[in-house]
Amino acid sequence: MTSLIPDGFLGRLSLLNVVIFASAIILSSLAVYNTACFLVDAMGTLNDSQQRQFNSLLFNYLLIFSVITIVGGSLLHFYLTRKLIKPIRRLIISFKQLKKGEYPKVAELSTKDEIGQLASHFNALVNQLEANDQQRHKLISDLSHELRTPLTNLNGYLQALERGDIEGSRELYTSLHGESRRLTSMMEALDQLKEWDHAASRSYVQYTTADMAEIIKQCTDMFSWRLEQEAIPITVDAETFEISIHIDGVQQVISNLLENAIQYYTGSGAIDIRGELYGSCYRISVSGPSESIPEAEVENIFRRFYRLDHSRNRLTGGSGLGLSIAREIVVNHGGRIGLSSQGSRNMFWFELPLDRNKDLE
Repeated sequence: MTSLIPDGFLGRLSLLNVVIFASAIILSSLAVYNTACFLVDAMGTLNDSQQRQFNSLLFNYLLIFSVITIVGGSLLHFYLTRKLIKPIRRLIISFKQLKKGEYPKVAELSTKDEIGQLASHFNALVNQLEANDQQRHKLISDLSHELRTPLTNLNGYLQALERGDIEGSRELYTSLHGESRRLTSMMEALDQLKEWDHAASRSYVQYTTADMAEIIKQCTDMFSWRLEQEAIPITVDAETFEISIHIDGVQQVISNLLENAIQYYTGSGAIDIRGELYGSCYRISVSGPSESIPEAEVENIFRRFYRLDHSRNRLTGGSGLGLSIAREIVVNHGGRIGLSSQGSRNMFWFELPLDRNKDLE
């Protein structure tokens, strides 16, 4: 019995509707036949022979009309249903392509019904997967490029020391240790970036109400000794205000921006750190004298592994991850981050919403 049931959705749906449709037609025809026969017989205008002829003729007509209606209705239903589920068939083909690792073409549907919504969500899914895949390949490529040079240097010097081609010295060991430390620092930065990437996909992250002026003071105090050693003046002007933040994350952003301001400090003048209410946000800015950053590079500077001056090595140019980490943290707070360059002074700023929960709704 089960072998008679079609395997495909269209076949089973058509069979079910045909059975229901045919049952309704047959029951209706029988009701009409019995009612007509009863009424004619009750009138008493026909003898027995004429009554039997009338019953037979009526039965034949109803049978013919029922068969024609069932067959015609079934074919029409099959055609219309097949046309309706044609987009689903295209989606199935697209899913099979996706399963093979291929990215199918966008499913174009102009309808706004459930099938159109399904196709729209599927297209969004494919675009997101493709973007994630491209980002993953880019990250692997960038990471391979960033690790290749320091690892090559380490391997080259270690092999030379093993073969006795060069003699070890304090300066050499210090340089190798510095290269190893930079690799460790890069891995730690990637771990931080991964954590905030993951945090962005979660609905819950631990936020605490904190005084922004106190947060800024704590961050600047950590750099006071270094600033004193490099004779770099600094001014801090922070307005007291409490907002809900991820304390470690915001401290990381301020520290990264301050680290950049010190690392790329040129000329004279103080590094200025300001914290102030700015509309419905709390705005923190870090500015200082440095080389001018072209406007075309403003967006790129927050990309992972991006360096404005490609001639800089890792000692002078950093890992290219600090600003990416800062952006991920700020975006996770529902805020914005940017750069304003005026002549020989560059100002990095970021804004955090005063009512974070309301902003994220």
